[in-house]
Amino acid sequence: MARQGVRLDDEQRRDWLRLIRTENVGPRAFRNLVNRFGGARAALEALPTLARRGGSLIPPRIPSPAEAEDEITSLARLNGRFIAIGEPDYPPPLRAIDDAPPLIAIRGRAELLMEPMVAIVGSRDASGAGRTMTARLARGLGEAGWVIASGLARGIDTTAHEASLATGTVAVVAGGHDRPYPRENEALQARIAERGVVLSEMPMGWEARARDFPRRNRLVSGLSLGVVVVEAAERSGSLITARLAGEQGREVFAVPGSPLDPRAGGANALIKQGAALVTDIADITEVLRPLIGWMAPPAGSQEDGEGLSYAEPADDARSRILGLLGPSPVGIDDLVVLSGRPAGEVQVVLLELELAGRLERHAGNMVSLI
Repeated sequence: MARQGVRLDDEQRRDWLRLIRTENVGPRAFRNLVNRFGGARAALEALPTLARRGGSLIPPRIPSPAEAEDEITSLARLNGRFIAIGEPDYPPPLRAIDDAPPLIAIRGRAELLMEPMVAIVGSRDASGAGRTMTARLARGLGEAGWVIASGLARGIDTTAHEASLATGTVAVVAGGHDRPYPRENEALQARIAERGVVLSEMPMGWEARARDFPRRNRLVSGLSLGVVVVEAAERSGSLITARLAGEQGREVFAVPGSPLDPRAGGANALIKQGAALVTDIADITEVLRPLIGWMAPPAGSQEDGEGLSYAEPADDARSRILGLLGPSPVGIDDLVVLSGRPAGEVQVVLLELELAGRLERHAGNMVSLI
């Protein structure tokens, strides 16, 4: 991975983009590949062999250099650019999550990404009271020096962005920068790109799909020191954001609502589970203010591939590790213990399976076969 504070040159940035846009390469696989081979270029050359060892008969599709250049140029036409993890203007809290995107595509005022953030999320079908409370919180937090992050969805997200546009807001989108969603927020997205920040990890031209929204949600929470849920039904995407925030070590807050309103069911449930109850901004700032300045990744979260010996496993070691895997998730540490093989060998086998499209990674450092 790039050393913190060091900028990639144009050729390195193109290679990074090719690698993260390669089939079956997610943020964790990207990190392991770059750590193992010392750079994206060498990792790209090794991909076909690794996928074949993982059981794939067809090598993963790797974008050409020209395709990567086209994406970089298309983003630049929208006054956007890519920031690589480790570069000085990559958001430090986001860098700390274990599946941080190697590259983020941003438009707008990049300096806002260095400011402390609070995420505000909630129901798309928001009540008038929910919108009023959201605007009050977003405006007050903005005036107190906090940048507001949200997902540009209808309802609570939209209100949070509008109320904090003057003080600083970051909209994390689930599709490409050139595919605004929802369409009714296209004008708002354009205003945020001028006065705030629009951020995506998805390729240009990508239309947001249902499974892309949880990926977006992890970035909303990952950028922030805390997540505030204003209104959310008991089965709401906002609760996914709150769960991810908890897994990432972020603070979770919730605004209580009437037990007669199903839009408040999820937020009330969060409070029962231990989320901090919010009635004004002091309930948020008093908890989060001491956390300002926490910007370093926890041990093992981002560079957990560094320091491993990536020795080539023997065939019997591969068979032993593969035999321990199945459709039920198992911890990687447990695989090391049960297989009796070094952690580096286990990581190599898992990486080969992932590149072959046979492995799924789960929260908590768990994996399963597909």
